[in-house]
Amino acid sequence: MIKAMIFDLDGTLVDSLADLVTSINTVLAREDLPLRERDEIRLMIGQGMANLVRRAIPESLHGTELETRMLAAANADYDRRCIEKTRPYPGVQPLLEGLCARGIAVAVLSNKPDAFVLRILGALFPEGTFAEARGERTDFPKKPDPASALDIARRLGVEPASCAFVGDSGVDIATGRAAGMLSIGVTWGYRERAELEAAGAAVLVNRPEEILGFLE
Repeated sequence: MIKAMIFDLDGTLVDSLADLVTSINTVLAREDLPLRERDEIRLMIGQGMANLVRRAIPESLHGTELETRMLAAANADYDRRCIEKTRPYPGVQPLLEGLCARGIAVAVLSNKPDAFVLRILGALFPEGTFAEARGERTDFPKKPDPASALDIARRLGVEPASCAFVGDSGVDIATGRAAGMLSIGVTWGYRERAELEAAGAAVLVNRPEEILGFLE
């Protein structure tokens, strides 16, 4: 029986692609670097802002002072616009309400910097929706390392086997599997269905309401 669900954020609960594309291309333009297409950035999302910036810039700039400066600039720009166009996916709010009505605890674990995660959730979802929410922090490694997911389960008082980990990428599926949780892949996000299948998702869903149907 599932007693808790841990959700990824970007591409799973919210569509944040437009704001991320604008921030990345804004800092690229400032440095006269080639801009990236929306679909390019879509596939770069999932392992934190530092990795997103690194993937967006030319490889010759990796490890340079310019990369460090551009990461700071991207964080500053995104801080100004992270809820400009970002919105929950259709059906997500009813899903969360349905889970709460069933007594299932809901949490969020993202590789996005922690401050952005808390700001987005606070702006787009009712207070008290999430029993636990965290992004990238210095005290835990990023996904797919399972340490943070396991700590969330511990704080919720739920055994890992009674948790589901829900996300749109292979990183999320790997996190859930490594934590001993049921891995649920969502196909409405930023990655292809084939990636979720290859990562070993136990369940694939095409719409948020299918998660409630699966529980029944």
